[in-house]
Amino acid sequence: MANPSPLALIVFFLLLILTISATEYSRPPPKKIIAMRSSKPESHPQQVHISVVGADHMRITWIADDKHTQSLVEYGRASGVYDKSATGEHTTYRYFFYNSGTIHHVKIGPLDPDTVYYYRCGGIDDMYSFKTPPASLPIEFAVAGDLGQTEWTSSTLNHINASNYDMLLLPGDLSYADTNQPLWDSFGRLVEPLASARPWMVTQGNHEIEAFPIFDWFHPFASYNHRWRMPYEESGSSSNLYYSFDVAGGAVHVVMLGSYAEFGSDSDQYKWLVKDLGEVDREKTPWIIVLLHAPWYNTNAAHQGEGENMRRATEHLLYEARVDIVFAGHVHAYERFKRVYDNKANSCGPVHITIGDGGNREGLALDFKKDHKSASLSLFHEASFGHGRLKVLNRTHAHWSWHRNDDSEATVRDKVWIESLSASGACGAGQTTELSASGKDEL
Repeated sequence: MANPSPLALIVFFLLLILTISATEYSRPPPKKIIAMRSSKPESHPQQVHISVVGADHMRITWIADDKHTQSLVEYGRASGVYDKSATGEHTTYRYFFYNSGTIHHVKIGPLDPDTVYYYRCGGIDDMYSFKTPPASLPIEFAVAGDLGQTEWTSSTLNHINASNYDMLLLPGDLSYADTNQPLWDSFGRLVEPLASARPWMVTQGNHEIEAFPIFDWFHPFASYNHRWRMPYEESGSSSNLYYSFDVAGGAVHVVMLGSYAEFGSDSDQYKWLVKDLGEVDREKTPWIIVLLHAPWYNTNAAHQGEGENMRRATEHLLYEARVDIVFAGHVHAYERFKRVYDNKANSCGPVHITIGDGGNREGLALDFKKDHKSASLSLFHEASFGHGRLKVLNRTHAHWSWHRNDDSEATVRDKVWIESLSASGACGAGQTTELSASGKDEL
């Protein structure tokens, strides 16, 4: 048989390169920031978002530029028919030369589960609607971290909104305002179509700190705490930076932790976490989900070790409580780990998932380290923008999927069935968990 000619070899290798290039995914660069401006009259509500409060109440939050607007929400089950109402409170804050609009918080209820309600804010006839979460399983969460407000953020939100879900969970880094306060307003307008229709439950990230050490009157998290009030008081917490809540009739307990609040064994957050997890009855609550910002497990070069001190201080509490899943953000990529505890694979530890790829302006974290000490624990990673879906189907099983949104459609790139640790006899997630309040603090 004759040897192929040099020309034939060149053609072959060119075709091979073209084939590889056609199938290899090309990661996109960051996109520009979207500046959303309001065209509404000053008295009209804007930046409307909702959050759950207890088993059957909802908090409606909005901003109006008219300081005389009432803290009033009228609501009902029929479009345009508001047969119930509630009043609440309002606040403002100042940041250098910026003065916020009037921020209104009104708690409404009791509400029926899995029901659409129509509502208006401040007596102004702009109608909104939301659907309450179901009172039992199944329930579906959308999960997205490090959102920001770029064209990629808009793509993420569009993909989330394309499929039905019951609640959005956000593990920190919302607006990326970074002291530029009008960007908080812009972010609120950008997310309003989704955040006014389904409850958004959030925790803080490093971009929410906005502190100036030389100016004592600018308290950390001032913008975040004024704008995004979560049900911390209802969960026995003393801070809006960490709290918990139950959904699906108590079948799922969600814990929001503060990566940038004190977490040592003498801290309020640590003591609260011991009490909160210790009161969970796994016979009634088969699922525990935790969200925080700085990941405890991470093979990406970005933000290496930034969650390590918190892991050393509190990981044993999550392990003893048999937490099922831990979601984190901060690293602008996606990564899913095995069940893990204390840097080792452990079938009774949580599944750790980093999902800091919502669309932020800083771009993607591309450099995953193949020789990282945790590389053997990492099951899947990809540096792409996207969001996740967690559907808790019953007491024993949930389905997780990660959807890359860089394509024209939200492509499913990773998926896995997760079994609740409460269903595992080997892990002993029985009734109320006894936690070690004075656990080992390695700080």
